[in-house]
Order: sequence, then structure tokens, then C-alpha cells
Amino acid sequence: MQNLKINADRLWSDIHETAAIGGTEKGGVRRLTLTDLDRQARDWLAERCRALGCDLTIDEVGNMFACLPGTDPSLPPIAMGSHLDTQPTGGKFDGIFGVLSGLEVLRSLKASGYRTRHPILLVNWTNEEGARFSPAMLGSGVYAGLFDRAYADARRDEDGVTFGEALEAIGYRGPAPAGAVRFCAMFELHIEQGPALEAANKEIGVVLGVQAMRWYDIEIGGTEAHAGSTPMAMRRDALALAARMILTVQSLADAHSASVATVGFIESGPNSRNVIPGRVRFSVDLRHPQDAVVDAMEAALKASVAALPAEFDVTCSEVWRSPAVHFDPACVDAVREGAARAGLSTLDLHSGAGHDAANIGRIVPTAMIFVPCLNGLSHNEAESITFTQCAAGAQALLNAILLYDNKDWTQV
Repeated sequence: MQNLKINADRLWSDIHETAAIGGTEKGGVRRLTLTDLDRQARDWLAERCRALGCDLTIDEVGNMFACLPGTDPSLPPIAMGSHLDTQPTGGKFDGIFGVLSGLEVLRSLKASGYRTRHPILLVNWTNEEGARFSPAMLGSGVYAGLFDRAYADARRDEDGVTFGEALEAIGYRGPAPAGAVRFCAMFELHIEQGPALEAANKEIGVVLGVQAMRWYDIEIGGTEAHAGSTPMAMRRDALALAARMILTVQSLADAHSASVATVGFIESGPNSRNVIPGRVRFSVDLRHPQDAVVDAMEAALKASVAALPAEFDVTCSEVWRSPAVHFDPACVDAVREGAARAGLSTLDLHSGAGHDAANIGRIVPTAMIFVPCLNGLSHNEAESITFTQCAAGAQALLNAILLYDNKDWTQV
């Protein structure tokens, strides 16, 4: 096993070749899910998987599964993968790095002549980003039973096109029921999308889990009035009250170590220079590795909303919740040992962002591998990793797969 190496030059070439599918002038990628550009990237991947002799299965929500047979057909596959869709102003690596590194693992195994006991499965999950259809991680969510196909098909983009219509339009509605392609474990390689690895000067992040996340919409109704003729004491300024609440949200994170709280969206109306705002809607995003801490943050948020002045009409609605995910210890150990065998330094950490692995980790033993990205920057056209970091992550993935394949912890 120790002699098996990925071809870093080939992987680097693949990353830059696929970056041309939806490439932007600033060096990023705009490849929204279920667009024709997404179809082109899927076709590119399918062609290369079939060239390796993989069996390709596509399920009813467009998830792609390419399987390289093992020596023991009675064993379930070991999966790896991520996603090919991007943000509107995305980079070359977010998600794509995990899929193409998985392809490189298959290629390296095939070229070496080494056959694993388990089949090895490469997955491209549909609509991970959620940039076109909400919620994010939709394909893996249907696979994991968190959503059903009807719910997925009914999601609409800003133009009113449904997920189901877009899937049919690009020809990637597969015949397999969601969840029909089974596997015993999954490993997802990803850029960190944060600064921890770079700050610690570590090469590989051993991801212990994905933190709990909850989203809310808060709406505040006040009274629109003339900005020049309404005395301050007589105003019901919805935006001024929202500003107080936004600072309260910040304080929720300050009260709990390792927590984060964000207001990322705000809409004020009527949004006129000389009119006191009469309505405001804004988002709240709360996260922490432990569900109990997010419970406490939520309780404090709702108490703050309840304490707002009665003359305002205020509602707080939960939009989405994702409980904390703790990855499988055996899979995590395989990642740690795989990195060590490659001579790579490691750091244990939790993922601050959501990933398909968070959905899959609820039903199948799962782990993630992180590599540093420049300045922790992601969801940005300037997103960047080095050739060396790319090679290190793919080698850690290959080693983890081989270790998991050769130990007795894979019983299902």
C-alpha cells in the first residue's frame, strides 16, 4: 500500500481543465447546478469514469455514482466524492477538488493494477451549494432520507424554474431510486474554507464532525413616516430596532466559546432616502459544534425578540436546522493514519461549513479531509490552493481508502 501514489500532475491538469467549464474573467468558476454548464462538467466526469471501466449509475435526483469493482463482490463499496456545482462567483476548488481527487484515486488504482477488496465508489452529489435551488446539499439530503424526491423536484430558482424541470432539461434524471446505491463508508476531501490549517501551518485537517447550524428569519414591522417631519420620540423605526437586534446576535456568539453568529442578509423597506423604514427582514445564522450550545443561543435569541417593544410587530421564524454531526471514529482514524503514512502533519478540527458528508454521516460511517486554502478564502473567485496542497490531500484520501479497505471495521 505504501508504494501507491497519486499522479499529482494529472490531478492538477484536471482541475484547471474543468475550471474552463463556466470559467470567469477573474479566474473563478460560475457553474450553477443543473445548468448546461453543469451538464458539461457531468458529461466530462462520466466519460472519464467509463473509460476506467467503472459502472455509472445516476439516481432520480441526479446524484452520480461511478463504481470500480473490487476483488470481493460480496463487500459493499467504499465511497468518496463531493460536488461539481459552484457558487455564482465560485472558485476552482470548492467541491470540485474532492470529486477530481476521487477520480485520481480511481485512475491511480487502475494504473497500478492494485485491486481493493471493496468496490470503490466515486460520487458527485447534486446541488450541494444551494446557490440556485434552496436548500443546500439537496441531492445528498434526498439520498439520506432528509427530503423526498417530490420536495426536491418542487424547489424553484429565481426565474421560477423547478429543480425537477432543470434536472430533466439537462438529461440527468436517472432511473435509480435515491438511496438505492449503497456503500459502507464515505470520505469527502475538501478545501477547509477557513483559516485554521494555514494559521497552524498544518498540511491536513482531520475533521471530527460538522457543527450544528440553525437559520432564522426575523421580520420587524414599524411605521413608515417622513424622515424630516417625524420627531425621534414619535418614530417606530424598524431599521433602528433591527440594528439593535443585529448587535444582540453578535453578542450570542461572544457568550459561547467556539460559536459563531451571523446576520448575512437584510432587506429594508421602502428603502427610500427620506422615509423612516417601516419594515425590515434579516437572517440569523447560529453555529457551534455542540447542539446544546446552539440550543442556548436559540433560547437567548428568542428571549431577546420577545423583549422588544410591543409597539413593533416582530416575528422570528426558523428556516432550517442541521444538528451537529460527529464523524465515525474508524473513518477518522483512517484519515489520520493515512496522512501520517504520507508524512503529512495534521490538525483535528470541526467543519464550520455544511457539506454533503454531514448528511451522509447521519446514516453511514463518514469522515472528511481538509487541506488549507489561501487566507481561508472560499465562495470567491480568488479561492486558491497550491499544487503541493492539492497533491497532499489526494494522497491522504487514497491512503485512507486503502486503510479502510484493509481493516475489519468495514462490516455493515
